[in-house]
Amino acid sequence: WAFELTPEGLKREHEVDRSQSITHQTGRKLDFMIIAVLLLALGWFAWDKFVAPKGEVPVSEPASIAAMEDAGRIADSTPKNEKSVAVLPFIAISSGPDDEYFADGLTEEILNALAQLPELLVTARTSAFSFKGQDIPVQEIAAALGVRHIVEGSVRRSGKRLRVTAQLVRADDGFHLWSEKYDSTSEDTIGVQEDIAEKIATAMDVVLDEEKREVMRRAGLRDVEAFTIYQKGLEMYGRAHGDIEQIDGLRQANAYFEVVMERVPEYPQVYVDHSDLFVHILNNDVTGQPMPGVTEDDLADAYPAAIADMQAAVRYARTPQERHSSELDLAFLSGNWRGLTGRLALALADQGCVEGNWIASMANMFGYASQYYDRTVEKRSCDPRWTIAWFNAARAMFWTGDVAEALSIARQGTEIAPGGWLNLILIRSMIANGLYEEADREIENRLQLSQEVLSFKAMIAATRGDAQRFEELFEQYSADPGANGFWTAILYSWGGKRADVNRMAAEMDRHPFGAVSMVLLAYWCTCGAPWDLEDTPNFATKLEEGNLPWPPASPIEFPLKDW
Repeated sequence: WAFELTPEGLKREHEVDRSQSITHQTGRKLDFMIIAVLLLALGWFAWDKFVAPKGEVPVSEPASIAAMEDAGRIADSTPKNEKSVAVLPFIAISSGPDDEYFADGLTEEILNALAQLPELLVTARTSAFSFKGQDIPVQEIAAALGVRHIVEGSVRRSGKRLRVTAQLVRADDGFHLWSEKYDSTSEDTIGVQEDIAEKIATAMDVVLDEEKREVMRRAGLRDVEAFTIYQKGLEMYGRAHGDIEQIDGLRQANAYFEVVMERVPEYPQVYVDHSDLFVHILNNDVTGQPMPGVTEDDLADAYPAAIADMQAAVRYARTPQERHSSELDLAFLSGNWRGLTGRLALALADQGCVEGNWIASMANMFGYASQYYDRTVEKRSCDPRWTIAWFNAARAMFWTGDVAEALSIARQGTEIAPGGWLNLILIRSMIANGLYEEADREIENRLQLSQEVLSFKAMIAATRGDAQRFEELFEQYSADPGANGFWTAILYSWGGKRADVNRMAAEMDRHPFGAVSMVLLAYWCTCGAPWDLEDTPNFATKLEEGNLPWPPASPIEFPLKDW
C-alpha cells in the first residue's frame, strides 16, 4: 500500500511509470527540509542556552515540592520518591462493635506488607492514620506526607460476609492506577489483604517474585482475630502514654497483647510493646516513684518479664534491621554492655524506618548524636506526622550542641505533629538559647502538670544562676504531690546540690535496673555528669565494660552546678 508523491498528486506506487518517477527529487527536497528544521532547532537551543537573558521567563517550582513546603514539610526534604505511597485507614462502613478495629487491622496488614519492598517508600502507620476520619483531598494528604500515591478503601462486614473495596490513586492528578472490589467471607480476609498488597505493588511497577511475596506475607499477623485485638491494644497503649494513668493503662494494653502473643507467638513487635509496662515499673521503682496497685510480686516479676519479652523480639525478628534494633535494646536493658558501641553502630547504620525504644538515649548520651540525627531525617521522611520523630530529631541536634537548630526543628515539629514530648524539647531549646521570657510563656501555655511547670521554671532559674529563685521553686516542687525521685535527682544536679544527688545516685546504683535508669537520668539532665562517678561503682563498671565515654556532653550550662 505504498504511495508516491507526483506532480499530479499522491498516487499508489504501482500506478507510477518508473521512467517518470521523481522520487529522487522529492527525496532531495525532504533532505533539505529536514536539515533546515534541524538547523533552526540547533539555533534555538544555542540562543536559549547561551544568549537569552536569565530570569525573563519565570520557572515555576514543581507543584509537589511547593505543596510539601506549604504543608510544613521539613526544610531539607528532597523531591518525593516516584514509588512512594501512603495507605490511609480503610473506612468501616458497617457498625459492628469491632468493625473499626477490624478495618484498621486490615489497613495495617496491607501497609506492613508493602513496607517490606525496598523499592517502595511507605508512610508509617502513625502518619497515615493521622488523617483518619478527616475529609481531606488526596492531593493535600499526599503533599503533607511527601508521597505520590494514596491507597484508600472501605470495609463492610455482615455476619461472615465481607466486602472490601480498595484503590490506588496517583495524587498529582487523581488518576486511579488500580481499583478492585472483593466479595468474600471473613475467613478469606488474609487472602484479600495479600491480594490487595500485591496488586498495589504491581501497579507501582514493582516486579514481584516468590521470594518477595513470601517476605510480604511474613510481615503481618495473618490472623483476623489477632489483628483486631492488636488494634485495641495499640489504642490503649497510646492512651497510657498521655491520656490516662500510665501503669493501669499499660496493664490494660498488655491484656490485649497477651491474646495476640498466644494466637501469633512469632510476631516480634507485640513483645516490644508488651515489655513497656515492666520497664516503667522498674524505672519507677529505681527512682522511688509511688505506684499504687503495684505489688511486691509485680516488682519481682518485672525484670525477668522485660528481658523475656526482648529475647522473644530478637528470636522472632523478621529482618536484619529488626534484629539489630531488638538486640541493642536487649543488651541495654539486661545490663550486658560489652560490645554495646558495636551494636549501637550497627543499628545506626541500618537503612529504613525501624526504630528501637532505646537507641536515641544511648546514641545521644554516648557520642553518636550526629549519626542518630541522620537517622531521624529518614524517620521523618517515612513518618512525618509522628511527634516522637520530631522530638528525637530536635533532641539529637540539641545533643550535638547546635541548640539554635534544635529550636528550629522543634518549632517546625510543633506545627506539623504537635505533642507533649515535643513541647519539652521546644521549651528546653528556648532555655538553651537564652529565650527565657518566651520559654516562660510556653511553660504556662503548653504544660498541664504542675510538677512539669515547676521543674521547667526551676530549670530557667538554674540556667540563669539565680540561686534564690531556684530554691523557691525547688521547695514548691518537693511539696507537690506529683513530684518523683527521678526529677528530684535532676533538680539536685541543676541546683548544685552535689551531696544530695550523689546520695540518690548511690541508692539507684544498688538496684538491678539502676544502670538503665541512670542513663535516662543523665540523658534528661543534659548537664554533663549529674553525680560523681566514684559514688556509683556498679554504673562505672558498666561504662568500662561497654567502653562508653563519661562524662556525657553538657548542651546547657548550669552555673549553680560546679562539677
